[in-house]
Amino acid sequence: MPRIAVITRYFPSSAEPWQGRSLYETLRVLARKANLRVFYPNASYPSWLKPRSRVYSNLDASYSPLGVRASYFDIPALPVLSRPFNGWISARALLPAVRAFAPDLIFGCYLYPDCYAALKIGKALAVPVVAMSIGSDINRIGDPLSAMLTRSVLREADAVVTVSADLRRKVLAMGAVPRTTRAIVNGCDLSVFHPSDRLAARRRLGIDPSAEAIVYIGRMDVRKGLRELVEAAALLHAQRPSLRVYMIGEGPDRTLIESAIQANNAAAYIHTLPACAFDEVAVWMAAADLVTLPSYMEGCPNVILEALACGQPVVATNVGGIPEILSGESGELVPPRDSVALAHALASVLGRSWDASDLSERGSRSWETVAAELFEVFESLLPVRVKGSA
Repeated sequence: MPRIAVITRYFPSSAEPWQGRSLYETLRVLARKANLRVFYPNASYPSWLKPRSRVYSNLDASYSPLGVRASYFDIPALPVLSRPFNGWISARALLPAVRAFAPDLIFGCYLYPDCYAALKIGKALAVPVVAMSIGSDINRIGDPLSAMLTRSVLREADAVVTVSADLRRKVLAMGAVPRTTRAIVNGCDLSVFHPSDRLAARRRLGIDPSAEAIVYIGRMDVRKGLRELVEAAALLHAQRPSLRVYMIGEGPDRTLIESAIQANNAAAYIHTLPACAFDEVAVWMAAADLVTLPSYMEGCPNVILEALACGQPVVATNVGGIPEILSGESGELVPPRDSVALAHALASVLGRSWDASDLSERGSRSWETVAAELFEVFESLLPVRVKGSA
């Protein structure tokens, strides 16, 4: 059985148990066919410089999500100032533990700093390295030096994986090698996400059976298009008085979004709610008339795949890998930052009849399929002696 070390912060922790769900689900399947361990480099700031967000809280080192072994390491850091050095610092801090694990392959997720650390450790241990891009690591590079180090990862990794064809084109433009770069689209847990009874879900959540319910599940981040969603709902409400919008999640911009709701006098029909447990996501989707994701940028958002698997139509923006998983047969695409277009699309989807089983069939890509495709990449780099023991 091959030994695979995973280096990433894109993974659940005691502070953010919902973080990195797509990677976690993939690794949980891979752990059945590999001796796999996650090494999580947690940015640890001096108390007098620590950001207020709970993301930077001290992590519970004993925390480990079901089915995947994980170890959490505090990495000394300074806000903004240490960013160009975080990859090197993480590599130095993690190297002894990864060496003791003796991996046959290192898999990094999030190009910088995590994959840069994976690359440095891989070179030190003389084992192959696979780097994975999820979208924000390409779309939101923080500074020129981090961009340069990201390019070095793309050039030097033994293989590069992206979660969409759109991202693959972007990493190729930044220097990734075409022959060893592959797009592997995300999946979802089909045992959880499937068509369910809407009225039962609404009774459980306390939603009026006659409401037209629009559901957003994700980060409370203005870059997710949530101000535009508020404005679009305000445009629609006069003509659709039963309209209700539910925004579910945590994030840095909750106050800004709630201010937008107040400014549009929409608090009676737009509700911001805390992040829900993983098994509650499917309940919210079952209760919805549609699911929306009006982001400014994306990689391959799981929420769309999960909504489709639940048999729900989706309204989303035509950015990143979204057009690869969403078509006019399963919802509508709109330009980002356009409240009017978003309002028209929401009204159009609410006004149509949708076949839940047909939508579910279109969205039914499992984590087993994703893990199998990723393991093919790993196997292409593993020594023959290790492949034979898998």
